Amino acid sequence: MNKNSLRIIKREATAQALANAAFELALERGLDGFVVEDVVQRAGYSRRTFANHYSCKEEAVVMAVETTHDDEEVRVLLDELPDSASPLEVLHHLMKMRLTAEYLRKLRVLVTLSKEYPTLEPYILSVFHRLQRLAQQALSDLFRGRYPEEYTHLLAGAVCGAFFPLLDSLEVRLPGQSLAEAPEAMAFDQYVDTVFRHLQNGF
Repeated sequence: MNKNSLRIIKREATAQALANAAFELALERGLDGFVVEDVVQRAGYSRRTFANHYSCKEEAVVMAVETTHDDEEVRVLLDELPDSASPLEVLHHLMKMRLTAEYLRKLRVLVTLSKEYPTLEPYILSVFHRLQRLAQQALSDLFRGRYPEEYTHLLAGAVCGAFFPLLDSLEVRLPGQSLAEAPEAMAFDQYVDTVFRHLQNGF
């Protein structure tokens, strides 16, 4: 591993530590109950290091949902898919891989927090945009111009948009949740399969 790779890994680890500290503080104290200085003290970094990664505590709180090495995970996914896979099938696999229990749990917490602290909303929206860009890039890398660009953008947008309701109003039992916690809720895998069945059928 070269020095540039090690530097990137270290930078990502620092950003993740700061984001996790901010997220924990938001849960413990609410968004108004801490400042950036509290974040850097908990994470063990300086205020300057924080400024190198995040513009404000709101951004740091929301970025706790993100994980590193998404690009590598996507490359592995694309390598494993058959050549006959359609764009919709690619996104079906990508969403099942990307929308982990931890990712969805944190997103649900953030959406709930944003109702009390609206300053979080633009940063939560940036997470959704990142997921959509990841989907668009996966389609672009795999199909390399076989489909019009507007088609892959619309498809990625439709797929990502279909998952927003389960973060707020829709009763879906997330991976790792027991049946006792949400006995009336649809299982997450069932929800994913239902979404893609509707998309396949064109609603």
